[in-house]
Amino acid sequence: QILKDYLQRLFPDIPIVSEEDESSLDIPKNHKTYWLIDPLDGTKEFINKSDEFTCNLALIENSNATLGFVSIPVKELVYFGGKEFGSKVIHKDKKISEVKYKSKKGICRVVASKSHLNERTKKFIENIEGKVELIQAGSSLKFIKIAEGLADIYPRLSPTSEWDTAAAQAILEGSGGEVLQLNKKKVVYGKANILNPHFIARGL
Repeated sequence: QILKDYLQRLFPDIPIVSEEDESSLDIPKNHKTYWLIDPLDGTKEFINKSDEFTCNLALIENSNATLGFVSIPVKELVYFGGKEFGSKVIHKDKKISEVKYKSKKGICRVVASKSHLNERTKKFIENIEGKVELIQAGSSLKFIKIAEGLADIYPRLSPTSEWDTAAAQAILEGSGGEVLQLNKKKVVYGKANILNPHFIARGL
């Protein structure tokens, strides 16, 4: 409600689609520009009193996530960015620093879900050549790990919804990464079905 109130005050002409508001799900049919929010991403992590839950806010324009904000409330961090802007993080002390993907020589660091590591994902990881390190994280933090250069690839071979990925996708693209469907097409938003196809997020 706090997010919606402030967004409506700042941008009264941009409608809001939220996971918590079922009546808003028809907005993309008639609007090319809208906010897409997930007020609590990582419900299981939240319930288990982990710090790995986030608040996600994305601007969708012509089916693309052009700007994203991901906050980690427990750590008082706010990540933001987009492909056209680059990506940054606001720290607890209000300091702002750049977020940029960096690879690590000689190893492929795979980030996967703490709650949704299925057999298909395990097989994908097993088929990666060379040395592999598995990193587990909750919520949209899996994208953020790549954006910060702490991981290289995130295979998502189980269901997600558009509000789970849009904000973090924008930040990853701003840091030097991409999110592609298995057919190598970009993951897009405002589909008739709110579910995403399976995808691979990675640093470039």
